[in-house]
Amino acid sequence: MQFSSKLIEDAVNAFASLPGIGKKTALRLVLHLVQRPPEDSTDFSRAIATMRVNIQHCTVCGNLSDQHVCSICRDQRRDRSMICVVESIRDVMAIEETQQYRGLYHVLGGVIAPIEGVGPSDLNIDTLIQRAREPDAKEIIMAISPTIEGDTTIFYINRQLESVDIAVSSIARGVSFGGELEYADEVTLGRSIVSRTQL
Repeated sequence: MQFSSKLIEDAVNAFASLPGIGKKTALRLVLHLVQRPPEDSTDFSRAIATMRVNIQHCTVCGNLSDQHVCSICRDQRRDRSMICVVESIRDVMAIEETQQYRGLYHVLGGVIAPIEGVGPSDLNIDTLIQRAREPDAKEIIMAISPTIEGDTTIFYINRQLESVDIAVSSIARGVSFGGELEYADEVTLGRSIVSRTQL
């Protein structure tokens, strides 16, 4: 792709470095910004820079947050007896979209994958065990993608919770084996949460 402007080329390359954005889409976005008032680009870049500098992980659940504790963990209307365990922040967003779950979350930050060098100590598991021991906690819901690594992670956490007086359940397998939660449709994912099964 030939560019008449090095500034345009650099901007296109910056956009194209994002996942799912090719050079043509990047060029379309850059040309859109060029045609907008300069303050639009300033607001856009300021929002990205501010987000990157100030975003943090919730000290309770590991979700992304503007503050030390995220809005979900701070919400007193949430059912504090349930903790939904997920791999990633995108899974929290996917489940929230269903509007069928009103408990709390715990973001592991991945799954156990020995081939990729990811072990239990690399994940947010110890804090989950601590949260499971809290008096309000009554149920841990495993909402982890149905893959070999996901099942291994569920098995490991379940073993760690054997000495804790808490119910452990897994979402129903309405989500296909080998699938990713973030790509499941809202109805299937919502039904999987509602129809969870005891482990």
